[in-house]
Amino acid sequence: IWGYILLTPWIVGLLIFWIGPILASAYFSVLEYDVLSPSKFIGLENYIRAFTGDKQFWPSFGRTFYYSIVVVPLGLFGSLALAILLNQKLKATNFFRTIFFLPHLTPAVALALLWVWLLHPTVGPVNTALGWIGIDGPGWLTSKDWAIPALILISLWSGVGGNGMLIFLAGLQGVPQELYEAAEIDGAGPWSKFRNVTLPMISPTLLFNLILGIIGALKVFTLAFVATNGGPSFATWFYALHIYRQSFEYFRMGYGSALAWIFVIVLMAFTYIQLTLSRRWVYYAGEKD
Repeated sequence: IWGYILLTPWIVGLLIFWIGPILASAYFSVLEYDVLSPSKFIGLENYIRAFTGDKQFWPSFGRTFYYSIVVVPLGLFGSLALAILLNQKLKATNFFRTIFFLPHLTPAVALALLWVWLLHPTVGPVNTALGWIGIDGPGWLTSKDWAIPALILISLWSGVGGNGMLIFLAGLQGVPQELYEAAEIDGAGPWSKFRNVTLPMISPTLLFNLILGIIGALKVFTLAFVATNGGPSFATWFYALHIYRQSFEYFRMGYGSALAWIFVIVLMAFTYIQLTLSRRWVYYAGEKD
């Protein structure tokens, strides 16, 4: 019984701060609820409105998918490449691991504000440096054509050396050296060892990082909110930002909850698809065919 007593604070916190809000948002999603006025049950009208009457619903999804399609593959490739480099037995390896991980430790708001200054079109160091070599730098965060590429650049700079790299590094260090030695005996070169030994052995790690990467990219919010506030001309109005605006600026809590549940369903669908397809390419050591 003492075990249950000791678990009580955690269970209470779980109910209040996690399960409670989830159930509340599901309830709000079928209401016309704006906090200030009495709520009204409207069934699935919020969901129907999202698909048929919201001018920013589909565009915000499109921008989010565009951002994710670029960020996720580049982020995975960069994290894996860094992990491979930092897995070598070289001097000062721990120092470089720390250096690459530091940007990930920077608070997201501070990171966004730093890059707003760096990418300022007139006084920013980036455009100033480009001017020295005769290149007229764009308005990175003020041009609708450059805003999303700029956010992608910032995300990769801060994320490539983060948790994904550490998880890949742990996976690489778990690959038995005997497999590499056996491959060398068979005459395998570096690329052959990577393709036939490393990739299969770290495929579960790759799947894990892929799922987390897609979820994280689809949830992009803080960077766009602080750096561009959804602009210019809605260029960075991502789906999570759309949920925030509807819920906490326009006080359409019922509609915002419906948007959030649509988002949850999309994330669950993506995760299910990835887990289903992973059976074709993920190798688990010791698993029988």
